[in-house]
Amino acid sequence: MSNLFLAHKTALVTGSSRGIGRAIALRLAEAGADVIVHYLRKKRSAQEVVSIIEAIGRRAIAVKANLADTKQIEAMFDQLESTFTPCDIFIGNAASGIPKDILAVQDKHWDWTMDTNARSILRCVKWVTPYMEQQGWGRIVNLTSPGSRQTLPHYGPIGLSKAVVEALTRYLAAELAPHGIIANAVSPGVVETDALSAFPIDQQKYLEFAKKMTPANRLTMPRDVANLVAFLCSDDAAMIVGQTITVDGGFGMTMYRE
Repeated sequence: MSNLFLAHKTALVTGSSRGIGRAIALRLAEAGADVIVHYLRKKRSAQEVVSIIEAIGRRAIAVKANLADTKQIEAMFDQLESTFTPCDIFIGNAASGIPKDILAVQDKHWDWTMDTNARSILRCVKWVTPYMEQQGWGRIVNLTSPGSRQTLPHYGPIGLSKAVVEALTRYLAAELAPHGIIANAVSPGVVETDALSAFPIDQQKYLEFAKKMTPANRLTMPRDVANLVAFLCSDDAAMIVGQTITVDGGFGMTMYRE
């Protein structure tokens, strides 16, 4: 596989101003792709990602949108159609949610989390697939989490939304693969990012526990996730269809470790 295996491709990475999304945007650029850096609030961070990508020699643009709002999604794509090239690759990484136990979830928590984490993916995919179908090639990779299958403290509405993301990915894969559009999901393990600070936990204690329970003897890094996403966007991964792939150094399979 060439180092520039995504040359002449354009990727939209939602939630890519920081954390895992940022690492994915940079990795795809290293592989040759031009990148649309989506953000909601971190404009300066998004522009920093754009600057790094441009320094690599790729084109990049930062776009702002609240993905829970269909009108803002429409405005984002209107902007892209007038200023950039159509998307060959869509990475559904943006996520939000209110840390709540499941019985404390109110309708507003449910709607916000589902709209941002799951429904936004379907809305965006509806925009990008006509071009992908015309080209006979496309890649969709959605980010999920172990909370889709396991119960985690204060994670109820987010975990439910991630389960929807995984099911949505399978249905997209089944319908789009005949058109050359391949959809998969990636489920990272414990990754040290700003997202952890949103939960009422002792972050340092949790990270130390996760590292101890990981056979690989280190935490999963954003770059580890980005490498897997980039591979799934390559032609070498064309027969991996509709899967949810875990990248966690073995953390999720370990019940006890000395």
